[in-house]
Amino acid sequence: MDKIAPCLWFDTQALEAAKFYVSVFKKGSRIDRVAYYTPGSRRPAGQVLIVEFTLAGRAFQALNGGPEFKFTEAVSLSVPCKTQKEIDYYWKALIAGGGKPVQCGWLKDKYGLSWQIYPTAVSDAISGKDKAKATRVMNEVMKMVKPDLKAIEKAAKG
Repeated sequence: MDKIAPCLWFDTQALEAAKFYVSVFKKGSRIDRVAYYTPGSRRPAGQVLIVEFTLAGRAFQALNGGPEFKFTEAVSLSVPCKTQKEIDYYWKALIAGGGKPVQCGWLKDKYGLSWQIYPTAVSDAISGKDKAKATRVMNEVMKMVKPDLKAIEKAAKG
C-alpha cells in the first residue's frame, strides 16, 4: 500500500463512486477492501463506511462520512494524456452520467470531484526554456474546455 492515499469524502456513494472510477481506469484498478459501519455508529450498521481501492496502481480511500462536506476545485485529480484518443476517452467517461465540463481541461464528475484531463504536450511546452512557446500554448489552452491536442501542437509550433 502507498504511504499516502487520498481519502475522498462522500455522503453515501463511496462504493458506487469507487466502482465507477475503477471502471474508467481499468488497468491496475480494483476494489481492495470494504469496511462497514457497526452497531452504535453514527450511521446505520451495515452501511458502507470506507472503500479502499486502487486506480491505475495508486491507493485511494472513499469514505461515506455524511452530507456535511462537498468536493471543491481546491483539490482535483490530474490525468496526463499523450494522445487525443486518451483525452477523448477520459473526458467522455468522467462526465458520463451527469458530470460537467468546466474549462482548460477541467471537468467535474457526477459526484462533484474535479479532474484535470491534460495533454502532456502542455506540460512539455510550459516547462521548457522557450517562453514564447509556453505563452502561446497557455493562451490556447485557456480558450478551451476539452483539450484539443492538434490546436495545442499548432500553438506550440507558432
